[in-house]
Amino acid sequence: MTGGIAPDPAAIERGRRLFAGRCDFIGAASGLDHLPAAGPPEIAFAGRSNVGKSSLINALTGRRTLARTSNTPGRTQQLNFFALGDALVLVDMPGYGYAEAPKHLVDAWTRLVRDFLRGRPTLRRVLLLVDARHGLKETDREVMTLLDQAAVSYQLVLTKCDKVRPAPLALLVAAVAAELARHVAAHPDILATSAETGAGIETVRAALAALEGPGRIG
Repeated sequence: MTGGIAPDPAAIERGRRLFAGRCDFIGAASGLDHLPAAGPPEIAFAGRSNVGKSSLINALTGRRTLARTSNTPGRTQQLNFFALGDALVLVDMPGYGYAEAPKHLVDAWTRLVRDFLRGRPTLRRVLLLVDARHGLKETDREVMTLLDQAAVSYQLVLTKCDKVRPAPLALLVAAVAAELARHVAAHPDILATSAETGAGIETVRAALAALEGPGRIG
């Protein structure tokens, strides 16, 4: 389910081929001074702790253990970078909000996320993940405002949609779309996904393939 027209078969195929290629871990950064050198366009996966960022990356790439997943909120503690050939770089970010870790560490992760989102010149888009069971929280809205102010394009991805019945999910999509319309940097299409069932994964792949670097997947 999206807030707009579903991608055509050519776009779906482009996304499939992009994510069927090589995907390599290229580094992790616990601070802005440890970031890898700028290269292809970057797509950051942001969201509250335990929203399913790593699970979505694994589902997109078809690799179960590429990005580490855990039932413990706050497991991802660094910015983790994965290269899709030389077309795109995926960035798995620490979750913001609740995490089972000391407060000073949570505060440090939150600052890292915000500083990266605000100042990375190669950042092409942020996928802002929101648990479909809970909808937007104030911490999500704070990040949306930050991205608006930094003029960084972002797109909302609902996760764990298999846990929500179709009617409440449709109501959530409509409510979130109305809220997004007030945000200048927000992409209008909402992507509804389930890493567990695979629902919406090919649509996300197609959306990201449209952002890849020039001269790749033709």
